[in-house]
Amino acid sequence: NLLINNKGQLKLADFGLARAFGIPVNTFSNEVVTLWYRAPDVLLGSRTYNTSIDIWSAGCIMAEMYTGRPLFPGTTNEDQLQKIFRLMGTPSERSWPGISQFPEYKPNFPVYATQDLRNILPQVDPVGLQLLSAMLQLRPELRISATQALQHPWFADLQQLRQQQAHMHQQHMPGVPSTQRAY
Repeated sequence: NLLINNKGQLKLADFGLARAFGIPVNTFSNEVVTLWYRAPDVLLGSRTYNTSIDIWSAGCIMAEMYTGRPLFPGTTNEDQLQKIFRLMGTPSERSWPGISQFPEYKPNFPVYATQDLRNILPQVDPVGLQLLSAMLQLRPELRISATQALQHPWFADLQQLRQQQAHMHQQHMPGVPSTQRAY
C-alpha cells in the first residue's frame, strides 16, 4: 500500500505479502497484489515471479495518478486479464514464448490488438509514456528494472535533486584537518 500525506510524503505500508529475495524459495502464491495492479504473469498462474511484478504494479499506479482512475479495474482474474489484453494486446506463443504453459492460460482468449497508449493516456507526456510502456510489458523479462526505471529521463528532476543534495552535503561536511604545515 502507498500512503501519501498532505505534505506529499510517500510511505510504503502493509508488507504482509512481502517476500525476501536471495533466500532460496522456488514458488510463491499467485494470490498476491491487489487485483487491479496484478501482473499478467501472476494472473496466468505463475508461481516463480520476481520483482518485475512490482514494476507492473508501479506502472498501473503511475497511470492511475495521471487519470485519477485505475487503468485495469477488473472484477475477477479472468476479467482482469481481458482488460489488460484489450489495451496491451493478447499475447501468443510467438509474442510470449511459453505462455501456453501457464496454468490459467486459455487458448480461446479473445484476440485484441495492442492499443496506442497515447490514445488511452493523452495527458501523459511522451517521456512518461515511454516509461509506462517499459513498465507495462506483458512478458516479465521485458519489463524495465527498478534501477533502470529510476535512471529513466522521466525521473531527470529527481536525479538533478539528488546531485544537488550530494553537492550540498559535500559543502557542509567539516574539512579534515591538514597534517601538513604551510611555511
